[in-house]
Amino acid sequence: MEKFAASVRQAEIALRDLFEPTPLQKNDHLSAKYGAEIWLKREDLTPVRSYKLRGAFNAMRKIMAQGGAGHFVCASAGNHAQGVAFACRHFGAKGTIFMPVTTPKQKIDKTRIFGGGAVEIVLTGDYFDQTLAAAQEFSRAQGATFLSPFDDPNIIEGQATVGLEIMDQLDEAPDLIVLPVGGGGLSAGVTRLMGELSPKTRAEFVEPEGGASLREALLNKVPTTLPAVDTFVDGAAVARIGTLPFAQLGQFSADQVHLAPEDRICATMLEMLNIEGIVLEPAGALAIDALRDIPDLEGKRVVCVCSGGNFDFERLPEVKERAQRFSGLKRYFILRMPQRPGALRDFLELLGPDDDVARFEYLKKSARNFGSILIGIETSAPENLDRLRERLEAAGIGYRDITRDPVLAEFLI
Repeated sequence: MEKFAASVRQAEIALRDLFEPTPLQKNDHLSAKYGAEIWLKREDLTPVRSYKLRGAFNAMRKIMAQGGAGHFVCASAGNHAQGVAFACRHFGAKGTIFMPVTTPKQKIDKTRIFGGGAVEIVLTGDYFDQTLAAAQEFSRAQGATFLSPFDDPNIIEGQATVGLEIMDQLDEAPDLIVLPVGGGGLSAGVTRLMGELSPKTRAEFVEPEGGASLREALLNKVPTTLPAVDTFVDGAAVARIGTLPFAQLGQFSADQVHLAPEDRICATMLEMLNIEGIVLEPAGALAIDALRDIPDLEGKRVVCVCSGGNFDFERLPEVKERAQRFSGLKRYFILRMPQRPGALRDFLELLGPDDDVARFEYLKKSARNFGSILIGIETSAPENLDRLRERLEAAGIGYRDITRDPVLAEFLI
């Protein structure tokens, strides 16, 4: 066995003190949908509902075995924080976890529960960059060990145990493995391992469309900071790919990186929840979502890594809303309506039998004889809304579809 694979095996053996291998499940629904043999690596079923525990545990294990300080510090608003907290409690090590002030209470409470009395949570900074700077400064001042979520060789080695378990659980190596990418620790570890154990296995990567840091780095041939990031896929919305992960991932082509639109990810999350009963966070659904874009799947054995399931159900209405917009079942229009009795009734008569008014708001009187109305329409099939637009045009009612207008949608919807 090659050197990296051997060290990953040691990490995997040690990891069994915490939990058994996560399931690798063949999914009949997805297999039938894509004409392939689709397997899901269920990292949403670790004790902290994400793979992040693997890297945190491995880094702590190796540092403490070398007599390192038993005080660990991290900055995270989510899965890395929970993994570090759980590992601190396991090792009896002191942990200080910095989280943004804006972190949802649910995530703070879960981190506190996983850490028990071993961790202290510090809420500081409105934005993650501020939180990160405070954590690193605290770590230097205290002489503590700062644990990066992905830019650390021991973290990468720990995340690679996902790939080792996949190889142990399958009787034959997969033809393809689909990996979600945030900072790159998981994908760097798994691809390095597969390069040693199964070089014929192809890797495809997926990032959220609003946080494509790996693709940008591959195009520029160097890690590049994105000017802006859409934080909806909070588990993978990273502005800059890690330096160490990119040292491994730089060998791949930008064509192997697929960008998943945030609204489409929502549709995939609902599909897995409603059909399979699987709860995935946005980042956890990335690999499944990318199957829509990957060519030549038919007849292949494909493993999708479901990286996490820490989903706050208070976000479900937003997820449903975005999924409906992606599927074309919900649209928002600004109508220019004449200011006369009966004008609204005339519009309502244009609606089809399956069209439902989900939002209605009078905006302002935009001219002497006309006013503007924001209206949201839900329906049962996308073509219903196409026919509604045709009826609006025939009736001479001015309208603007703002469903996919990022500026107007943000302020009005």
